[in-house]
Amino acid sequence: MKKKLFKYFTIICLTGFIIGILFVFSIRFGLWGALPTKSELSHFQYQRASEVYSADSVLIGKYYLFDRQPIEFEKIPTHLIQALVAIEDERFYQHTGIDYTSLMRVAIKTLLLQDQSAGGGSTLTQQLAKNLYPRRERKKTNIAVNKVKEMFIANRLEELYTKDEIITHYLNTVSFGDNSFGIESASLKFFNKKAQQLNIEESAVLVGMLKATYGYNPRIFPEKSLERRNLVISSMAKNNFISEEEKISLIAKPINLDYRDFDYSDGLAPYFREEVRKKLLQWTNKQKEEGNDYNIYTSGLKIYTTLDSKMQRFAEEAMVKHMSSLQQKFEKSYGKNAPWKRDKKLINKLVKRTNIYKRLKKSGLNESQIMDSLVIKKPTSLTDWSGDKTINASVIDSIQHYMKFLNTGSLAIDSKTGAVKTWIGGIDFKHFKFDHVAQSKRQVGSTFKPIVYTAALEIGISPCTYFSADEVEYDNLKGWSPSNSGDKDEKYLNYSMEMALSNSVNTVAVKVLEKTGINNVLVQAKNMGVFSELPKQPSLALGTGEIYVNELAGAYASYVNNGKAVLPYLIEKITNQKDSILTSFEPKRAVKSAFSKETGQIMLEMMKSTINHGTASRLRTSYNLKNDIAGKTGTTQNNKDAWFVALTPKLVHVTWVGLDNHEIGFKSTSLGQGANAALPLFALWMQKMNKAPEFNYITQARFPKPNNLVLRSLDCEPIKRDGFFKRLFKNPNKKKVKKFRSKNSSS
Repeated sequence: MKKKLFKYFTIICLTGFIIGILFVFSIRFGLWGALPTKSELSHFQYQRASEVYSADSVLIGKYYLFDRQPIEFEKIPTHLIQALVAIEDERFYQHTGIDYTSLMRVAIKTLLLQDQSAGGGSTLTQQLAKNLYPRRERKKTNIAVNKVKEMFIANRLEELYTKDEIITHYLNTVSFGDNSFGIESASLKFFNKKAQQLNIEESAVLVGMLKATYGYNPRIFPEKSLERRNLVISSMAKNNFISEEEKISLIAKPINLDYRDFDYSDGLAPYFREEVRKKLLQWTNKQKEEGNDYNIYTSGLKIYTTLDSKMQRFAEEAMVKHMSSLQQKFEKSYGKNAPWKRDKKLINKLVKRTNIYKRLKKSGLNESQIMDSLVIKKPTSLTDWSGDKTINASVIDSIQHYMKFLNTGSLAIDSKTGAVKTWIGGIDFKHFKFDHVAQSKRQVGSTFKPIVYTAALEIGISPCTYFSADEVEYDNLKGWSPSNSGDKDEKYLNYSMEMALSNSVNTVAVKVLEKTGINNVLVQAKNMGVFSELPKQPSLALGTGEIYVNELAGAYASYVNNGKAVLPYLIEKITNQKDSILTSFEPKRAVKSAFSKETGQIMLEMMKSTINHGTASRLRTSYNLKNDIAGKTGTTQNNKDAWFVALTPKLVHVTWVGLDNHEIGFKSTSLGQGANAALPLFALWMQKMNKAPEFNYITQARFPKPNNLVLRSLDCEPIKRDGFFKRLFKNPNKKKVKKFRSKNSSS
């Protein structure tokens, strides 16, 4: 009986052994799917994140499918490798890809003793094989196939690469959770430093995560992560990588994260990064036509931009401070009669613009059914300046909530080159994706007046020419009658051009346009880089034309750039992962000056008066700015748009503030005028710049002194009052009626 049992046992063992051998050979020869060849393994490529850098060399963002930034072996700290080997693969430097001792241990504990905590017995080389060729099938029946495949791949990897190269490839491919792949990306994300700057305890935290990237994530489970980190440190001591004293000291330390998520909606300059992404897509598409297959998400490109990270941070801090305060004042000014509460017609109009309304309409529901579904309340996350909060709200509640928000577009560029230094496309990229710098065209109000005055000077009108502030009704323009916000006594005043511009007198601007000619002004605007189509109407003088923020900035740059407009640009160069330059971007400036040197100096002096004595004087009085600044405020009809343009010797700064819903404006001019709603964004930013010594070259720069001819041309009384008899026979309550006759217009 014993002989028979032994015989059967031997047959079963031999049969199992033969089946096992056949199974292994079937995998070896590709019956369960082809194995990668040595040639493929020697030429594999990582999918690498593309990196976006500021002009001052700060990593401000990434574009990726997998957040991975591969590094060389020399940039991996020795203690990191020691931590990895100690906890994951103690015999890494002894085996040739497969640790048979470990496999036997796992087999005995798992199969015979049913100890599920025995682990998988995979070496680092096998784990690298799994990283390079992830398991597609997770079924239990495929575990054996996958394990054997990984053994074959591991053996081939050991033949092709040194141990240092295998460690490097492993640390560059392994997932650390939170969508970060590779040690460099993980180090930047969890500790905001490069891998080579990690200390021992930080390395132990990251290595400890590899067993369970979610369960040992220090951001989510700090206590479990600490326990795991200490186990890694103990393993390092057990393997004589550190002393017992070092172990005790390191275990006593807490985990100090400096978490920095490269979430696309968060972080520094999200609107700017999105615009850079669009420019990159245009570039890669053009490259494909030329036979170069670059992908911004996988090719590991490095994009070096013009943005200054510290200037941008200052700008964002100023924006949050001002816009949060302005929002409170805005809502308070309307009180209970706010249009987002009371104007049912407007609310319904906005509801019908939404995708959900259009989708329900397309599905066949009638108006009543649609509205019934849109008033159903459910837990909804809404945001305001205090943060996100979840409340019971309907779709219509959500629309009413967001329709009240003021938004902004703000831009600072180098006046000589057009290089973008700061870019704020809105108040919150996560909730308001629309970019008010590059995508939004709004009426520019009085910020267009300098272009009108420039055209006037260019055709020979003297800056000391006086224009009456009288309100005029133009009977050939359907009784159009532009007015000022001054008192009735203004009707007896005649302004010099400098005084009229600095105080933004509407009636004078229209008269200057009339004398200059609409066509001349349109040509002047085009020569100054305004490419948007402008209305060929007298209201052009008051800024009824719609222009982009970046377009206006490029035009104003001509005043501090010898009459030459610039085209704002965002990218300096693009390189590959080895920093070899693929392309560079040169500044685009107008070839010819849009106006004479004298005209430029006169206009600059006029806009200095706007800051020193005119509509933007609060820069001096309220914000105590002593810098050399010229500029112009702007406010459109019904207080829909507030603007401010600031010129310094080195920079042009443009700001717009308003609502995306054109139907709603500020309640009052005092709140919604450019000097109140837009100007503070520049003022608060410049205050921060003044306190930073590294920006002295900007903040302490001075405008060139104008020549004597320019100073003499401006040497006149700013205002002349009508004579006694003219005032005596003038009825201040009666408008003058006349026809508008532009110099080169048929009106």
